[in-house]
Amino acid sequence: MDRETMRRHLPSWPFTGALAALLLILASGFVYFGIYNIAADAPHTPMVYTLLESLRDRSIAMHAQGIKPPADLNAPTRLASGAGLYAEMCWSCHLGPGVERSELSQGLYPQAPELAKAQDLSAAQQFWVVKHGVKLSAMPAWGKTHPDPLIWDIVAFVRRLPGMSPEEYKRLVASAPGDHAEMMRDMPGMK
Repeated sequence: MDRETMRRHLPSWPFTGALAALLLILASGFVYFGIYNIAADAPHTPMVYTLLESLRDRSIAMHAQGIKPPADLNAPTRLASGAGLYAEMCWSCHLGPGVERSELSQGLYPQAPELAKAQDLSAAQQFWVVKHGVKLSAMPAWGKTHPDPLIWDIVAFVRRLPGMSPEEYKRLVASAPGDHAEMMRDMPGMK
């Protein structure tokens, strides 16, 4: 195709510039006038929800590449420590076997996943989510305040939640070593 024929089939630069300016003005108005309702009690449209869900899933998968779980991930000490941390930091959003929905978990949007149900994330992906959190989901970045060994302890416990009975859950939480401050004190770099 020669240059002249191609030029006749493509929009002109002034037209393209005007269209881009119009789209920018419309997008700015959309944001400025608050047209999209961001209230947590008004769900996203299906298209927005699907887009955000895909973005989240792909981001987690890509950023968790190369993370290697520790060889002792299934150690009883990790499970016990993770049970205590989960009871202090996670249960109110993610619940547990036999745990009733809390006021906090009911008000979240998107809803926090109930981790006692089947999960499709690898240990590395779970570690990345706990450490870095998820924007606009109320999932905090625990890596800002907790060292990697404690995050792996949480992952060890979370990986055992599916299939755990309410009685086993209560027993593990009740038998967790020490309190949160005590666990943090024993970590390198913590006071």
